[in-house]
Amino acid sequence: MPFPAPLTGVVPPVCTPLTPEHEVDVPSLLRLVDHLVAGGVHGLFVLGSSGEAAFLPDRQRRLVVETVVSHVAGQLPVLAGAIDMTTARVLDHVREVTAAGARAVVVTAPFYTRTHPAEIARHYRRVAAGSPVPVLAYDIPTAVHTKLPADVVLDLAADGVLAGLKDSSGDLAGFRTVVSGVRARPDLTGFSVLTGSEVIVDAAMAVGADGSVPGLANVDPEGYVRLDRLCRTGDRDAARAEQERLCALFGMVGVGDPARMGGNSSALGAFKAALHLRGIIDCPVTAEPQVPLSPEEVERVGKLMAAAGLS
Repeated sequence: MPFPAPLTGVVPPVCTPLTPEHEVDVPSLLRLVDHLVAGGVHGLFVLGSSGEAAFLPDRQRRLVVETVVSHVAGQLPVLAGAIDMTTARVLDHVREVTAAGARAVVVTAPFYTRTHPAEIARHYRRVAAGSPVPVLAYDIPTAVHTKLPADVVLDLAADGVLAGLKDSSGDLAGFRTVVSGVRARPDLTGFSVLTGSEVIVDAAMAVGADGSVPGLANVDPEGYVRLDRLCRTGDRDAARAEQERLCALFGMVGVGDPARMGGNSSALGAFKAALHLRGIIDCPVTAEPQVPLSPEEVERVGKLMAAAGLS
């Protein structure tokens, strides 16, 4: 399948099910992909934050891409994260995931070392020059400690370096600046602007987003597909009600006790607990050194799911 320009709709960042021994659970991954496809999603993004890419060794990263690409067999575009600290390391990942069949790569700014906007632009230009598939920028300042400047994104888009933006910054004003800049340029009609924030999809769509990449869509793909459709048809009241239901469900990311675990452990643990409770994955384990949820915290996840109408 050729990569769509622009990419639109709901593109979940697919969780990576693991066995108790912390290997990729391929049968569970296949069931999760089937669950997402049945939910009507428009693409799949593997090796993102919800996919625990930062925790997976290279052999497991490649296995995830090969498994998903082979299973969907061209039904949907598969994007893969090529996420690492420096340009050279990112290019290594680009070669691996594209050889495994990814139709686009999603790339953050460099991290660990402090960077300048000029260095970020240089990074994306070099990655794009070495990539056989489109490159989307991934704006996630909580993870890389750099906010992608709107002017840098727009300049790179205008030069054909970037094919899109996944914005997980939560900065709706900054997101709107990019959307407005893209819409003002007829030559950028193929550039995809996607929100990665679960709780402001309706607002992002209202200002012109092409779609969303919500981690919670692993748990409730039908809900996000419904929300996307309501936004596109202009049914604002129904869209707001659906977004509010999803916001309440998203409360599961906070079930973990902050005195003993970080937000990542809580959020990914909740997503996986929900998928386990729904019978989609066999084991809710998260990658080391994340802390597992307690039985009481898992019970809270179940109550939030029930309140949202999920079983």
